[in-house]
Amino acid sequence: MMMTETSVIELEQRLAAQKAARLTEGAVSADVRRQRIQRVIDMVVKYRDPICEAAHADFGNRSRTITLMFDVLGSLGSLKAARDDFRPWMKPQRRKGAIPFSWFGARGTVEYHPKGVVGIMGTWNYPVFTLLAPLAYVFAAGNRAILKPSELTPHIAEVMAGAVKEFFDPAELAVVTGGVDLGQAFAAQPFDHIVLTGGIGVGKAVMRAAADNLTPLTLELGGKSPVIIGRSADLAMTAERIMIAKGAGSGQVCVNADVVYVPREHLDTLLSRMRTSFERLYPGSYENNPDWVTVINERHCARVDGYVNDAAARGARVETFGGPYRGPQQKRLPLRIVIDPPRDTAIMQNEIFGPAMIVLPYDRVDDVIADINSRARPLALYYFGKDAAEERKVLDHTISGGVCINELLMHAALTDAPFGGIGASGMGHYHGREGFLEFSHARTIYRAGWWDPRRAFGMLPPLTKKTEAMMEKAVKP
Repeated sequence: MMMTETSVIELEQRLAAQKAARLTEGAVSADVRRQRIQRVIDMVVKYRDPICEAAHADFGNRSRTITLMFDVLGSLGSLKAARDDFRPWMKPQRRKGAIPFSWFGARGTVEYHPKGVVGIMGTWNYPVFTLLAPLAYVFAAGNRAILKPSELTPHIAEVMAGAVKEFFDPAELAVVTGGVDLGQAFAAQPFDHIVLTGGIGVGKAVMRAAADNLTPLTLELGGKSPVIIGRSADLAMTAERIMIAKGAGSGQVCVNADVVYVPREHLDTLLSRMRTSFERLYPGSYENNPDWVTVINERHCARVDGYVNDAAARGARVETFGGPYRGPQQKRLPLRIVIDPPRDTAIMQNEIFGPAMIVLPYDRVDDVIADINSRARPLALYYFGKDAAEERKVLDHTISGGVCINELLMHAALTDAPFGGIGASGMGHYHGREGFLEFSHARTIYRAGWWDPRRAFGMLPPLTKKTEAMMEKAVKP
């Protein structure tokens, strides 16, 4: 499908119109914010069928159930949470006054004001959710927004453009569509904030482009999220939950597991139980299972395939789940488990983001922690086990965007808790009150008291030795 292209001039015009409307509007009431969020909810409900059909067309095989679960209901979850929770977040906060001025009625407050116009750049793996989940908190904070869907999901882009046009004035919310060139131009616009969901390379490019305008960013990137399986873990449960997570989007999820660390003596048992779990979830062949999502395009398919084949050629053991491997079939790949590949292979150096996973046997958990800390900070970290002391050690000696204990992915579903990365896995948060704060300007307001004590206290020129002595007396621990 050929996607309708928005010109850079049209993008600039829409941004200018939104900025002008923002200045005219002034303060944004709670009722207006709630009404905007509700319109997005109504839009998603009405357009759920076109969204599901478009996602299937873009991927080549993506079941309606999967799109409903993640893109439709995932978006609705964030939108409804923001709609129902944001009003208390708007309240001004009283802050401690400065002595001696506070003795005479001076006070400080912090008000949370909209930043203005926010640009949201979505990605292809969950093309609706990555636009609308941040939008929920952008609207809750009183902003306007322009959405840029991924060029890899042109059908979704067209559906979103039509849906938004039906439900919103473009001065409130607009969609622009186009390829890489428009994405580069989008990042270079003087937005008041930009949100990007994407890969590390794209994140760096957007950051460079935004720097000219000093545009603040929320970057939700990725990385090689690890799973640590402790010796106290229930292997059957662990294997099943890893397979449930890895099956989500056939591994095309930013918080999916890239690397699994397992005690050396449990390696073969884990692999056996993972295979059993996978075959129960996805019976038959990867070539025709309707629940096994295709890889987004041939280029990504070749990339993942190349990672695995390179590791195998260099001596790594590879286990294949999903039937005999016959190479990419209509953008389909089986799930392949790469066991203990050389550290300098491509699969060890890059985020996989597809149907493959590394399993590394270990002897000491301290070595696992050291290995994780030797790489860039991941978006997620997962620990399986019943050893509270070991769990605490893992939490205290690693850094990641988020964590799940005896589970994967689910921290990202907590609409009342911040979601985001750190370091190479991103910056900033959305979801919950932290999402509201991310897209708000915390504005300090000082109100003078009924009397100014500075002259009486000798704090105004001409300054005297008495004033100096008073200052010196105040210098103490």
